[in-house]
Amino acid sequence: MIESIRKMWKIEELRRKILYTFLMLVLFRLVGVIPCPGVDVAKVMSQNNTSSLPLLELVNMMTGNAFSQMTLMAMGITPYINASIIMQLLTIAIPALERMSKEDDGREKINRITRYVTVGLAALQAIGLVRGMGYIKDGWLNYVLVGVSMAGGTALAMWIGERVTEKGVGNGVSLLIFVGIISNLFNGIVAGFNTATTTGTTSGWVNLIVIVVTCILMTVIVTFVELGERRIPLQIAKQVKGRRVYGGQNTHMSLKVVSVGVLPLIFAYSFLAFPGTIAQLIDPKAEGWFTQWWTRNMYTGSVWYMIISALLIIAFTFFYSSISFDPKQQAEQLQQQGAVIPGQRGKNIQRYLQTIMNRLNLFAALFLAVLAAVPTLLLRLAGVQVPFAASSILIAVSVSLETIRTIQGEMSVRGIDMNATGFM
Repeated sequence: MIESIRKMWKIEELRRKILYTFLMLVLFRLVGVIPCPGVDVAKVMSQNNTSSLPLLELVNMMTGNAFSQMTLMAMGITPYINASIIMQLLTIAIPALERMSKEDDGREKINRITRYVTVGLAALQAIGLVRGMGYIKDGWLNYVLVGVSMAGGTALAMWIGERVTEKGVGNGVSLLIFVGIISNLFNGIVAGFNTATTTGTTSGWVNLIVIVVTCILMTVIVTFVELGERRIPLQIAKQVKGRRVYGGQNTHMSLKVVSVGVLPLIFAYSFLAFPGTIAQLIDPKAEGWFTQWWTRNMYTGSVWYMIISALLIIAFTFFYSSISFDPKQQAEQLQQQGAVIPGQRGKNIQRYLQTIMNRLNLFAALFLAVLAAVPTLLLRLAGVQVPFAASSILIAVSVSLETIRTIQGEMSVRGIDMNATGFM
């Protein structure tokens, strides 16, 4: 490991990229501590709590507590993710956008539209959420300040993410989320340690040990599954072009075991949190029957919440997989390349690929559902409040592995094998 880092650091270009990435992430975190103008800071400090609005827990996790502190980076990169998902779904639904996405100039136009949608969403979400929480000062100018400032913070985060992707190491947007998650995880463990040392009770230390052990076990399991893949054997037929012979070899097509990533978890959490969040924003005193019923039956940790969230995770896993992987298109590409799957011919290839994906999706859905239930089960069975969600661990591990693969690619181009020196 140390030898790998030493070799990596000796390469000037790679060292420059790593330093550039680090400095941009530091800039992102520094801007994240600047209070937003137009916000009542005293009220934020006295009511520094987003647990009453479940939808905001996800935003706070991705921004590294910037939302709970109402800083310039309160919205973070979340509006950009939402805008990207919206544009991706619209590309599938609208034929004109689908045709545009297949052209180089068209993809650039879609990216430009996504940036505009991101800024608009950030401004609307900032004004709506901060007003709903009662943190905006009186006066229309403060509404404008909150919308413009937090939208500007999102625009800066989006710019930093794009610059890191272009000039740094790894995916910039993923790294920004990773930094926020690691910050939350570190703060949670430090808070648990402080509680254990302050109270001096055995239960405090037991809770801290359970949190650390759970974090390590979940990281190991997620890493193992994240690296898993299903290899489908392929036989490429020989093709004679001129005096050269192409193909005539055996290879394989790799399918990730969990190809959908963390999106089913995010969709499920957002879908479940949305009704309760809207109800509490409209009815903050909880006088309506729906708000009371939702608060009584659908709180985080209830049996109904766990069952419905698991069903939503399974449904969104199959839904997103159907969008991202088309067996018919894959079968056509294999036929164009002259590749065949042993024992499968013609339309059987499409059915075979669909069967494989259904099995992988079933495993991925059950894995994500069980992973999401771990923090809740610890709270209900052992009374331990885990300061991180399953999505946090999954995102952190995925981004870490993606960054390591990027560095390995940079090293392999220069003829250095990182695996041989124990980098991964």
